[in-house]
Amino acid sequence: MSTMSEYLETLRGKSIAVIGMGVSNTPLIRTLLRADLKVTICDKSPRERVEEQASELESLGAKLRLGPDYLAKIHKFDVIFRTPGLSPNTPELKKAVEEGRHLTSEMELFFQLCPCKIIGVTGSDGKTTTTTLISEFLKEAGRNVYLGGNIGKPLLPDVDGMTPEDVAVVELSSFQLMTMDRSPNVAVFTNLSPNHLDYHHTMEEYTSAKLNIFCHQKPEDRAVFNSDNDITRSLAKAAVGRAMLFSRKQKLEEGVYLRDGAIWLTNDMGSREVLPLADIQIPGVHNVENYMAAIAAVDGIVPDKCVRAVAQRFTGVEHRIELVRELNGVRYYNDSIGTSPTRTMACLDSFDQKLIIIAGGYDKGVPFTALGAAMVEKVKVLILTGATAPAIRKAVEESEGYPASGIRILETENLAAAVTAARDCAGSGDVVVLSPACAAFDQFKNFMERGKVFKQLVNEL
Repeated sequence: MSTMSEYLETLRGKSIAVIGMGVSNTPLIRTLLRADLKVTICDKSPRERVEEQASELESLGAKLRLGPDYLAKIHKFDVIFRTPGLSPNTPELKKAVEEGRHLTSEMELFFQLCPCKIIGVTGSDGKTTTTTLISEFLKEAGRNVYLGGNIGKPLLPDVDGMTPEDVAVVELSSFQLMTMDRSPNVAVFTNLSPNHLDYHHTMEEYTSAKLNIFCHQKPEDRAVFNSDNDITRSLAKAAVGRAMLFSRKQKLEEGVYLRDGAIWLTNDMGSREVLPLADIQIPGVHNVENYMAAIAAVDGIVPDKCVRAVAQRFTGVEHRIELVRELNGVRYYNDSIGTSPTRTMACLDSFDQKLIIIAGGYDKGVPFTALGAAMVEKVKVLILTGATAPAIRKAVEESEGYPASGIRILETENLAAAVTAARDCAGSGDVVVLSPACAAFDQFKNFMERGKVFKQLVNEL
């Protein structure tokens, strides 16, 4: 199958279920309905929450199964498109597969139909910035780029307009990768640490999902791994294509590394300086690592001068240590992307002073022990809110350096109260950062909504 129309013809006469009518699946649903296929949308939301969208899709010919029993008869459909947020290990989906039903997803279909080179990025942290940098490098080099995936834009609607000369740059979550049977031509593995254990339940399952970014590659493909991360460094040995490492901490005989205040690259063509660190406009050593991963991904595709041009103008992605404003000498930063302890620890490392931190949120089952130790060292006031507030407080108070640290811990009812508390605690020269170390689902739809609300609250001070 080489085109969308040919694929749609294979579905004619089959019963199709699409689970979830969120951002990634809505364009798919419309495509299926425009082809006059039999589509049933299954979503756990009650009718009153999605009334407008439900009515519109029904007017286009869709049938709906909404509410808590939305998966009750899912095994009766011939083809099932899974939403990334629903594990394929869900009993209803496992039963459907055991009975011979075809389980797939919007992202799997995109990989099946995409006619151009795909560069995919995954990892526990740094995915979005690395994906964005790769896209910017390619655009600077004059390539036609399609940027999407977990970064917020489904690419399936664009597939018919793509040509073999284009490049698709795709951020891939563990949720999307879990059932993938294809890998991108260039796979980037930024790092790996415990995350999303509420969904995957074990670190082994989480790691196994991530492996799909490179384990289906061909020998001519490339896989990029973080040499400073024990897990990804060990996984590099299993690469099917050419493995390329990057390291911030040591010089590599082959790969991307730091030397004399610059990012260097060594390959079979020799060694060269690619990017002076002084050109990078976004703060934090983790962003140096993001640049290194992106440089490794585009080596041989993008000239070094294009990398330098992007670095000199790129000021970051929204919600990633984003300066919101300065008020009365206090700088406020939005790092709502800090949805895991490791992300927040990287944020703490990006500043050379003790911070006022707002943290807490949805509990993903991730331990906070290492975060507690980092906060004792780098935080002066910790303002906690959300479901994980007690667990983070416990991790801080049980850290070895806590008694002598002088860290002050406050708990607030919600984000608005936390922002007010931060303002009241801060004096000229202080830095206030929202970096929750947790997902947003306890109070917000996602981390983007949380970040926008934070910015609104700060701008209203």
